[in-house]
Amino acid sequence: MSAMDKMWLSLVAILIMGLSVFLITFARAKTKGFIRGVLSFIAFLIMLIGFFGGIASLT
Repeated sequence: MSAMDKMWLSLVAILIMGLSVFLITFARAKTKGFIRGVLSFIAFLIMLIGFFGGIASLT
């Protein structure tokens, strides 16, 4: 993988993690009950995708 590809992958991973932070903040501040749990779980999955993208950009 070229250096530019690694740069773009790391940028996308950072943006994905930012999206997950926004989603968990929204879930905790504005929702309750089942919706809150579902949004938190989705945010966790998005965070994992961003994490693995960041790891991939390091190798």
